[in-house]
Amino acid sequence: MSTINGLPAHVLLVHIIVVLVPLTSLLAVLCAVSRPVRQRLVWLVVALAAFTVVMTPITTDAGEWLEHKIGRTPAIHTHAHLGDTMIYFAIGLLVAALLLLFVHLRERGERQVGLVLVSVVAVLTVAASVAATVQVYRIGDTGAKATWGDQAGG
Repeated sequence: MSTINGLPAHVLLVHIIVVLVPLTSLLAVLCAVSRPVRQRLVWLVVALAAFTVVMTPITTDAGEWLEHKIGRTPAIHTHAHLGDTMIYFAIGLLVAALLLLFVHLRERGERQVGLVLVSVVAVLTVAASVAATVQVYRIGDTGAKATWGDQAGG
């Protein structure tokens, strides 16, 4: 995918990732620490995490097309390098969501769910969520610097 309605697709698609990763992360953490929230939102969290995993390489590919079109500067190289790592963070978020689903299904099946399992899944979910959100910030920051440089500073 190269353009959407004449605009570089990456410029538009990146907003999906910028919104979905922090949103999915926040909802995942809420599911991790609250059983009532988990009962209501775990399927949504899994769906959002899966969609993020699908959209990440599409967004990255669109970014690579744009990079080839406008040329590679050191700032764009840094942004592209960080962007290429986002899939790993998106997969980590999906794994955390699937672990939350596992806990939910065990709870729903009225099986005994140990505090240790719930705690381990909660810690992993928080770690994956924070890591993914921080990485999205880092990628976005380098992208903004590559695009705008010092122009926005006034």
